[in-house]
Amino acid sequence: MIPYGRQDISQNDIDAVIDVLKSDFLTQGPMVPRFEKVVAEHVGASHALAVNSATSALHIACLALGIGKGDWLWTTPITFVASANCGLYCGAKVDFVDIDSRSYNICPESLERKLNQAELDGKLPKVVVVVHLCGQPCDMFAIRALSKRFRFSIIEDASHAIGGKYRDEFIGAGRYSDITVFSFHPVKIITTAEGGMALTNSDLLAEKMSLYRSHGITRDPALMIGEPDGSWYYQQIELGYNYRMTELQAALGISQMDRLDHFVSCRHQIADRYNELLKVLPITLPWQHSDSYSGLHLYVIRLKLNAINKTHKEVFEELRALGIGVNLHYIPVHTQPYYQKMGFKVGDFPNAESYYTEAISLPMYPLLTLEQQRDVVLALAKAIESDVVWG
Repeated sequence: MIPYGRQDISQNDIDAVIDVLKSDFLTQGPMVPRFEKVVAEHVGASHALAVNSATSALHIACLALGIGKGDWLWTTPITFVASANCGLYCGAKVDFVDIDSRSYNICPESLERKLNQAELDGKLPKVVVVVHLCGQPCDMFAIRALSKRFRFSIIEDASHAIGGKYRDEFIGAGRYSDITVFSFHPVKIITTAEGGMALTNSDLLAEKMSLYRSHGITRDPALMIGEPDGSWYYQQIELGYNYRMTELQAALGISQMDRLDHFVSCRHQIADRYNELLKVLPITLPWQHSDSYSGLHLYVIRLKLNAINKTHKEVFEELRALGIGVNLHYIPVHTQPYYQKMGFKVGDFPNAESYYTEAISLPMYPLLTLEQQRDVVLALAKAIESDVVWG
């Protein structure tokens, strides 16, 4: 089976982890701060806070922005559930904004219309979580302008997007948002096994997220109430969590960062080859905005079902049967049973639902060989009963 994604682990990666295993620190040592520094400097952010998952990063980002009971968080329905759940964790209410039919990201025009109505209803969001689906950045210039007008904070869920750029700046630089979140799951662009990171240019938000990451505890006398009892002393000043990243994960992340640009370049080469090989098939290829340089975590096609004598499910299952480990990113969050209990229903976000009925994620990772890629293309052509000609 050719998987839709997989990690690329080198001997240097293995050696870096072994070195930590032989060191004095398996957690709370020097590697996590070093990893944070490497990522922050690479993307141009002032602060980076490594955590045990991107979900944890989203949670502490929401907490730092002060979202809570009575507040609204908005996001896209085409994302993993964590992009919405992070608001629920804080007691907020969640709503969605339909996607753009070309980029599959949150649609700025739909967002503006919804904001205008929400202003009339007194239900403006406190936070909007924008998701850079597949690695392609959202229209951040337009969304930032709306945030200033309607006074909401922005979290960039860039779980797919490290190494990508928007308007010639690395995603994570924070020009258009308050906090950016990366994921380092094994199928992502770089990996720490599990892991995530929150980046910001705000000293205050960084301080708050640091507290929430580790039990709400500080050893900084400047943050304490009263004088410390001694050098051993700490105080819990917030209700925090244990979301820390281990030294092993950080060491792997530092090593992987050495190849970040190479990984993204390889993904672009694979995408270019797909674009050439697949252009004759009855499918819609991924669209890329001229303002963006995608991290290309995913390569998503859409089936032109009116030109194919099979259903979406039949094509998907046949590809799996042919040894192609395709996937679907994502099931619209508002159609999940948990969210339907809140009142959401099929028909609420038609562009997202249309996307779901046609989308298939093809294998995309740097170790994908030309031979394997040809196997993917041939299998897809067979599944949809179409011819393909090699260029």
